Amino acid sequence: MKLDVLVFAAHPDDAEMSCGGTLCKLIDEGKKVGIVDLTRGEMGTRGTPEIRAQEAKKAAEIMGLTIRVNLGFRDAFFVHDEAHQLAIIQQIRRFQPDILLGNAVIDRHPDHGKAAKLVRDSAFLSGLRKITTSLEGQLQEPWRPKRMFTYIQDHRLQPDFVVDVTPYFGLKWEAIKAYSSQFYNPESDDPQTYLSSQAFLKFLEARHRDVGHLVGAEFGEGFQSETPLKINSPLDLI
Repeated sequence: MKLDVLVFAAHPDDAEMSCGGTLCKLIDEGKKVGIVDLTRGEMGTRGTPEIRAQEAKKAAEIMGLTIRVNLGFRDAFFVHDEAHQLAIIQQIRRFQPDILLGNAVIDRHPDHGKAAKLVRDSAFLSGLRKITTSLEGQLQEPWRPKRMFTYIQDHRLQPDFVVDVTPYFGLKWEAIKAYSSQFYNPESDDPQTYLSSQAFLKFLEARHRDVGHLVGAEFGEGFQSETPLKINSPLDLI
């Protein structure tokens, strides 16, 4: 199954919060989009891995993802080694995406930066023929995505480009709220966390308004690129 865009996320809900509007926009344009969650978010204060799996499934249905996979890496304790690289390479070769999206390179949660480097390095290695992987007993062909971009999360990083997600912000918000165990829920008896207050949701909306304002849009999602973006003409940017 070939995808146009494959998103890697350290935790379920990372993608929804950071690039969910972009994903909804791509899917509406007929693109095939999938998410690979690296962990089950089991170290989170609220909820359980089972609850978060159900929430991730619901969010995937809201957005219209082609597929969603969870690799079951250890939340907070996954490492950058051969075994984890091969697991990611297997998914890249399985879905053969043209574009990869990954976690922020620098962020509040250490898993985010760790995941960004792990995915970036694995994407390069995925193109090497002498690294062999198989899926369901079949050898996989090498595949290297054309580009990888990282989405912006908690830290206010300067985006290299911004996607106007104004028409899709409501759908993105629905996908975020599918994670009722993690975000503001007055009916929950779980301990309060950084994410679970009303203030955090207000911050999240303000962040998207702020990023959108940079490009004259109501709501925007920002991305960073490790290498310059190629254009054929400055007129492409109009």
